[in-house]
Amino acid sequence: MSDVIKQLCEEYTDLSEEEIQVIQMMAGTLQPLANLEAADMFVDCPCLEGDAIVVAEAKPEEVPSSYKNSVVGMLAKAVNEPAVARTFKLGIATKYMKARTQEDNYTIQSVEPIKYNSRVIGVLIRERRITEESEEEGEREHCNAVETPLNHMINENEWLTESIDEGLLLVDIHGVVTFRNMYARELFQDLGYVEDILGQKYKNICLNRYDEESELSEVLTEVQVGKHYLRIRQIQMDKGDIQLAVIIRDITWNREQEKSLVLKSAAIRELHHRVKNNLQTMASLLRLQARRTDSEETKRVLYESINRILSMSVTHQLLSQTGVEDVNLKEVLRVVKNNAVQPFLRPNLKVDLELLGDDITVNSDIATSAALAVNELLVNSMKYAFEGREEGKIQIRLEKGKVYSTVTVTDDGIGFDASKKKKESLGLNLVQTMVQDKLHGNLKIRSSSRGTKVTFDFINETADLVSISE
Repeated sequence: MSDVIKQLCEEYTDLSEEEIQVIQMMAGTLQPLANLEAADMFVDCPCLEGDAIVVAEAKPEEVPSSYKNSVVGMLAKAVNEPAVARTFKLGIATKYMKARTQEDNYTIQSVEPIKYNSRVIGVLIRERRITEESEEEGEREHCNAVETPLNHMINENEWLTESIDEGLLLVDIHGVVTFRNMYARELFQDLGYVEDILGQKYKNICLNRYDEESELSEVLTEVQVGKHYLRIRQIQMDKGDIQLAVIIRDITWNREQEKSLVLKSAAIRELHHRVKNNLQTMASLLRLQARRTDSEETKRVLYESINRILSMSVTHQLLSQTGVEDVNLKEVLRVVKNNAVQPFLRPNLKVDLELLGDDITVNSDIATSAALAVNELLVNSMKYAFEGREEGKIQIRLEKGKVYSTVTVTDDGIGFDASKKKKESLGLNLVQTMVQDKLHGNLKIRSSSRGTKVTFDFINETADLVSISE
């Protein structure tokens, strides 16, 4: 195994001889860990050109593996194994994320960084098959997953405790800290402890409530100490003289990001609110201008512009209420349909307008483009479909798909020559542009004397996914 690891690391990575030796030492612990964890264990190393390479593996001997064949030497793509990519990128552990294996199956991964001189040189991966039982056990499984390998790591591979991005303390039956890794030592120094916590009474340095007289059990707490936010897990060990294991994770960055997101959400809401107000002001100015002109053609053009502006305004109005960048497209189109038909209603025309179909959550770009496209289609129907008629029906239907979703606008009007009208109509040209350039979809028009049916699809997510390894 060591020769294979050395060969793969030299071919695919920039690891030094010392770093490769650390990886080889880690690989030597995989089989016992796989048996203890009843899970597949791997070591991946970062490739020079992105992604990662599997350099070592171990399958459990007592339970079925998730793999039929060996995956050593295969690439671990960031898109298939986001937990691995995240840990390489951020240098911190990633717990319980779904992954797609090289054999096209799905597993649950937990990943720990392997560090040497503060550099992440690899990751230790635990994988279990996705089952209903494993999904239901959740946090209880995590407790067992931590406790079982601790004994193995401390007793046989103390160096491994220095590669995890968590503080680790062991407390004996007398309440004395008999072990602490370097992460824990540096963390307590940063908190203001001058002396090394090793050898001190745990009750004197514990960061959460601790009662040594009570029966110890699994305890998970979150505390704030100065500027630090810490998540502390106490695990009863009952292993020889070791009574308690304490795992401390610094989650200050997480909490600061949460605060930042709250402020960002408020700023986003205010931004959308101002954009909505500006658009509505523009619409009001155009409406005043339309009332002052005697030209029917000028009025028509101005009201069409007003409808387009209000269609864009709807999206910003909904976003100003939520503070996020996703909206319910059905709610957007519900407002659009009312705005679009209002200027064209007349006493001798009754139009039955329906909005049917699925609730589809999309980002603001998709919502705005789809709203403009539907607005143009509704305006065309109201202007041309019911000439010489006293009643008509227009239906908007949304159908959600896995990758592409569909919007269909149907009327039972008099129809038109689609090939000719498409060349002449500014509205249909605008719809074509929106669908192709903004929604990355296709437009289909079917029209006859029995009515018109226009369908366009759009990709559910237009934004490119940013690789976490970049």
